[in-house]
Amino acid sequence: MTRLNGKTAVITGGATGIGLAAARRFIEEGAFVFIYGRRQQALDAAVAELGPNARGVKGSVSDEADLDRLYAAVKAERGSLDIVFANAGAGSPLPLGQITAKHIDDTFDTNVKGTIFTVQKALPLMGPGGSIILTGSSAGTTGAPAFTAYSASKAAVRNLARTWAEDLKGTGIRVNVLSPGATATELAKEALGEEGQKAYGAMTPLRRMAAPAEIAAAAAFLASDDSSFMTASEVAVDGGLAQL
Repeated sequence: MTRLNGKTAVITGGATGIGLAAARRFIEEGAFVFIYGRRQQALDAAVAELGPNARGVKGSVSDEADLDRLYAAVKAERGSLDIVFANAGAGSPLPLGQITAKHIDDTFDTNVKGTIFTVQKALPLMGPGGSIILTGSSAGTTGAPAFTAYSASKAAVRNLARTWAEDLKGTGIRVNVLSPGATATELAKEALGEEGQKAYGAMTPLRRMAAPAEIAAAAAFLASDDSSFMTASEVAVDGGLAQL
């Protein structure tokens, strides 16, 4: 398929996991992709795998100067931008009674502040037909034990799409949320082990975790004109986890 032929995309958190899978899918469908992340070694490895239609830019979504460098690189090489996949996210467990201000700040700096500035700084390069995709989570709907800050941050991301769809009226730019459930990224597989993966998978009606490529397929749909009459929407790719 070439649904994204000639389009330019930015994917934050793009060097591994869902972001890398999305970069791979976008390029397969004809896009030129800038992947953005904090680890140079991972970026280099990803670009080497993805080939000539990929560029890597090192930086943090919580650092505005880093984001400025990202979009300066996009403008210098491509001139404009069609797709922003604000995928970078962070979260760690800390149960109620042990939550700290630093824990909240770290989570919200990446998941909320980082998402806001990733999108806001991209807008001058975007125009009619542009697609913004925000990574939410099933936890933003259902909550998750010991994940107060993460779940709240992802609920905030869901509301950003609703608010921005109003703000973007008349621009021709769409904004939607892609909300995965448990996904078998390399990091998740390493952290959970085989038994942990089975346990997380058993929580869904499909009785398994998602493959990153399955989330990437939904991202490609939201990036393409196949979703041209969608904005402010949430696409749940969670095996039914948050739907029942």
